[in-house]
Amino acid sequence: MALPDIEPVSRESTAEIIARQLRDAIMYGSLPPGTQLGETELASRFQVSRGPLREAMQRLVSEGLLRAERHRGLFVIDLGPADVYDIYSARSAIERAAVIRIMRGGDRENVAATLDETVRAMAVAADDDDPTALSDADLKFHEALIAASGSPRLVRMARTLLIETRMCLAELQRTYQAVEERVGEHNQIIEAIRAGDEDLVLSLLEAHMEDAVRRLAPGTSLTAGAAP
Repeated sequence: MALPDIEPVSRESTAEIIARQLRDAIMYGSLPPGTQLGETELASRFQVSRGPLREAMQRLVSEGLLRAERHRGLFVIDLGPADVYDIYSARSAIERAAVIRIMRGGDRENVAATLDETVRAMAVAADDDDPTALSDADLKFHEALIAASGSPRLVRMARTLLIETRMCLAELQRTYQAVEERVGEHNQIIEAIRAGDEDLVLSLLEAHMEDAVRRLAPGTSLTAGAAP
C-alpha cells in the first residue's frame, strides 16, 4: 500500500511540555483558582517565546481549566457549587458506566486487587500525614476504576474531570474528621466488586459522589437535581 510522506514521530513539543506543567500546577494548587496567567512572567519562567506558551494555554482553555476574559486575559477556573455539581454528576455517569462494564465482563478479582493497592497507598499517606499523597492515591483509585472498564472513551472523557477533581480534593480532605472514614468508603466499593454485587457497587459509588458534593458545596445534591 502506498503511503504519503510521513514524518518521524517527534518528541514531546515545547507547547505540550508547558501545557503539562501548567496542568500539574493547576491540579496541585500552585496556580490556585482565580489566578491570572501573565504571558510575560510565564514566558520568562519557562524561558520560551510567547508562541508555544500561547499554544499551551489555549490547550488548557479547550480543556476547561483556564477561562478567557475579554480585555483581561486568562485565569485559572474557579470551582463554585455549580461547578462541583457539574464535575461530580459527570464523574458519576462515567464511573457508573465503568462499573457496569467491569461487573458484567471484567476480571473482578484483578480489578479489586488493583484498587486495593491504591487504598493501601491512601492508608500509608494518612499514617505519614501526607495530604498530597493521600489525595493522589484517592484520585488513582478512580483512575484505576475507569481504566479497568477497558473503554478508552471513558478514560478520555474522565481525564479533565479528574484534574478538576484533584483541585477539589484538598478542600474535601479538610471536611473529614477521621481519614479512616475516607479509606473505608473506598474499601466498601472494593468488597462489593469482589462480591459481584453490581447494585451495591453502584449504590456505594453514588453515595460516595453525593457525600463529596455535600461536603464541598453544602446545600447542593446530586440526587435533588441541578445545583442552585
